[in-house]
Amino acid sequence: MAQVKIYSAKVCPYAQRVRMVLLTKEIEFESIEIDLHNKPDWFAEVSPYGKVPVIQHGENRIWESGIINEYLEEVFPDPPLMPQNPGLKAITRIWIDFANTKFTPAFYKLLLSQDTQQQKTWRNELHQHLLFIENEGFRKLSGTDSYWLGDAISLIDLSFYPWFERWIALEHYRGLTLPAECTRLKAWLEIMRQHPAVQATAQSPEFYLQDYAQYANNQASGTTAEEMRRY
Repeated sequence: MAQVKIYSAKVCPYAQRVRMVLLTKEIEFESIEIDLHNKPDWFAEVSPYGKVPVIQHGENRIWESGIINEYLEEVFPDPPLMPQNPGLKAITRIWIDFANTKFTPAFYKLLLSQDTQQQKTWRNELHQHLLFIENEGFRKLSGTDSYWLGDAISLIDLSFYPWFERWIALEHYRGLTLPAECTRLKAWLEIMRQHPAVQATAQSPEFYLQDYAQYANNQASGTTAEEMRRY
């Protein structure tokens, strides 16, 4: 019997975060796919926010991907995905917060915006976020190693990666490519694509182009889209 049950959706980057952690830690789990465009009535009893992911582990039912992943790190500590050093652990949380409050909102705002000037504003902001990741993340924290914090994958890597897998949508619909100077970021992306947890959860570029067309046309009606419109 699976130790963990996860309510997930293939299209959802937040759910992919959690699935990758489960796979990296080799936690046995049962995945229940939720159609986010046609949620079953019973899902309201599972997810108070109406969103995926949600996990059930014993008597514990937990939602919000960042909180789920820290829970999994505490309950299933091997292999570790957070440093033991309190300072580095704080840095890990800072970067995950950056992903949640700076990086991903800019990603969605750029896709959702229909106004050319607003698109330019969000494109510039996202460009600055990428340079920040390159310089403050990889060049200062990683050194010459492959991952964000060094030679081992961490919750930071797994927290950011899903949006880079979906970057094809920004390239296609908004013409935004990764800056040429982000060489470490590009190298990291290639390494991440080879990771077993990434390969087990990845979808094709065509899958994302089709799904994110509704964002690019500002017709997305899901919970994330509605939240980002209010952000």
